[in-house]
Amino acid sequence: MKKHVLTVLQVAITVGLLWWIFRNPEQNRKLLEALEEANEWWLLPAFLAMGCGLLLQAFRWQILLRVQGIFIPYLRSLRILLVGMFFNLFLLGSTGGDILKIFLIMREAPDKKAGALLSVFIDRVVGVLALVAVSAVVIMLRWDELMAHEVTRYGIGTAAFILGGSLAFIVVAWVTGHFRLADALPAWLPARAKIIEAADAFAQCGQAGGSVGKAFLVSIPAHLLMFSTFWFGSMAFSAGLHLLSIYCVMPIVATVTALPISVGGTGVREGLFIQILGALYATPEPIATLVSLSGFLIQVAWSLIGGAVYLFYRSSDQPSAPLKE
Repeated sequence: MKKHVLTVLQVAITVGLLWWIFRNPEQNRKLLEALEEANEWWLLPAFLAMGCGLLLQAFRWQILLRVQGIFIPYLRSLRILLVGMFFNLFLLGSTGGDILKIFLIMREAPDKKAGALLSVFIDRVVGVLALVAVSAVVIMLRWDELMAHEVTRYGIGTAAFILGGSLAFIVVAWVTGHFRLADALPAWLPARAKIIEAADAFAQCGQAGGSVGKAFLVSIPAHLLMFSTFWFGSMAFSAGLHLLSIYCVMPIVATVTALPISVGGTGVREGLFIQILGALYATPEPIATLVSLSGFLIQVAWSLIGGAVYLFYRSSDQPSAPLKE
């Protein structure tokens, strides 16, 4: 019941945000004019940048699969990643893609079911740690500029709270697993069961620190390539934004839109671009909207490729995985 309530709330928020963004006929007219004048060739490198980021993400995940003793070809891990991307985007919620990835890996390695689950979990953790590192560096490079505006101060504070909470969870779980403190955790501790589960995962990965470190290093250019997608989009609409400017904005946008506020972050993402780019660089609202939509539509394009991959996907030694499963 709670899940259905959350879904209805997400849909309602998405509709409300989209109404707010496109409520002004004059701004809509300017948006269409900017769309007609756009240099669509910039969307090609945007598409390639996200594709390269996905290639690195698949490589990162393969590293972590090998830590769990799961050895599959790189192209197969890439295909499963794309399938997960499709389901993450087109299923309400943010875990549908992860569930499909775990399911398909279990079909590839039926005797490594726990390893399949742990590989996806640790992949998420490594991605968060890399995002924290990238966010800290790029925000410090433009600290004075970002602190000069209320909207970016609140944005950085929100992102810091979310990422800081995630980092605190990871640290507590790692310490618990490393020093075997699961039984010592008080019963009242929030998310105690989740911390113990994560501690077990970290304990199993603790002996493969080099591989996890390698996965972390791969994550950094993967994030930057994903962020660059939106910069190429800004070039298509002559927004006049520097690459570093987009890098400063994207950690806030990526972190906040990861929350289950709206469907796929739709509306939230555009609202953040409008407010932040407008405050920092006086970017007109129609241009900021188009920059946001261009990056999102590139993501949709890759997700649709993932959907096509799923239609023709066959496990190594199993029949194809029906959608109903």
